[in-house]
Amino acid sequence: MEKRADELVRAAEAFYLDGSAYRGEGPKGNDAFVPGGMFSYLVLPRHECVYLRQVTYW
Repeated sequence: MEKRADELVRAAEAFYLDGSAYRGEGPKGNDAFVPGGMFSYLVLPRHECVYLRQVTYW
């Protein structure tokens, strides 16, 4: 799960090169499914953060 979260952060960094200057509509959150669980996340370019909102193991 940690590896998938790291990939998500790298993708957000590449897509929003200067997050603090981003003025567009904020992207919606999404779910990422990984072996053994899933997590819900939200990307906030202006905060330059990816927030994991929920982590579920099964």
